[in-house]
Amino acid sequence: MDRKDHLCTTRPRPHAGLSDRSFDRILLIKPSSLGDIIHALPVLHGLRARFPSARIDWLIASSFAPLLSGHPDLDELILFDRRRFGRVGTSLSVTKQFIEFVSALRRRRYEMVIDLQGLFRTGFLAWAGGAPVRIGLHNAREGARFFYTHKTPRAPENTHAVDRNYQVAQLLGFEHVPIRFDLNVTDDLRAEARALLRCAGHEAKDRLVAVVPGARWETKMWASDRFAETMNELQSGGDLRCVLLGSPDEAALCERIFHGCRLRPINLAGKTTLGQMAAVIELADVVLCHDSAPMHLAVALQRPLVCLIGPTNPDRTGPYRRSHDVVRLDLECAPCYLRRMSQCQFDHQCMTDLEVSTVVSAVRQALRQPAVAAR
Repeated sequence: MDRKDHLCTTRPRPHAGLSDRSFDRILLIKPSSLGDIIHALPVLHGLRARFPSARIDWLIASSFAPLLSGHPDLDELILFDRRRFGRVGTSLSVTKQFIEFVSALRRRRYEMVIDLQGLFRTGFLAWAGGAPVRIGLHNAREGARFFYTHKTPRAPENTHAVDRNYQVAQLLGFEHVPIRFDLNVTDDLRAEARALLRCAGHEAKDRLVAVVPGARWETKMWASDRFAETMNELQSGGDLRCVLLGSPDEAALCERIFHGCRLRPINLAGKTTLGQMAAVIELADVVLCHDSAPMHLAVALQRPLVCLIGPTNPDRTGPYRRSHDVVRLDLECAPCYLRRMSQCQFDHQCMTDLEVSTVVSAVRQALRQPAVAAR
């Protein structure tokens, strides 16, 4: 979207405060993780609508930069190497590099910094950058709130992460700008994704189900053999192909699932860039996954979705405004937010009692539905 297209979307606010102020140089801080970055995209859209002529930069971890590279609402990505800067204080050279990084931030003379990460290091960077206005989340942790000049209003406990971030809009006067997730999936990335699928044996006439079986918590994960059984059932009709996706860290998991399938799917886990994975998800007719970053990618890309949720609360971190895409057992113990299987007293019932037939039925139902706009 051209920046001039934003001009008519903002409604002025009548009362004094930040909502009446103009800012020409803005920094958005949200370095990680993938899902959290997607949650912050509506704030970027709102900022561009509110400040159409401003310079807006985004401080992001280097590994996630390809997701936002070339985004039309951004002027520049400020790359933050968290792994390297984690050695500040223990390595003289790294400490010097960090001091130079902070000095470079100050030279940019930002007028406003918005920290949507809410941790000590990001709060410190917001303060150290020298901006006179520093906005952070009301629930920031690790003492980050002491670095801010303004905090977002307190939100109810079950507020979705997207809406929690978007409370910035109340301070800056763009709460009437529609929430939207703009991702810059380029034609080149789409071509690369099609080539990867074609080389792996996918035919354009076949429908495609992207299966992303990984998750950061082991308690979020459905059993590998059930994913294999689900894909066997889905592919048995002959006009549908499944593709396994995941990060390099999830390649071994996907390989086990692949070898457990009687009807072999395509396995691209660990074989795509972040941008290529997003493009494959965009090409999929349905995405099957857990409460994970690829789920948020599917929502942002408006793809039909089946999301398996166990120990977490879909109201807070599930597919945004798409509760009908959630497959979840109604248990008294859920959500528990336990991350390790050893912590669960109920044998991981939220996932072990989830039947293959239920998931297959949900995917087939989603295949009959058009893409749903996440806004």
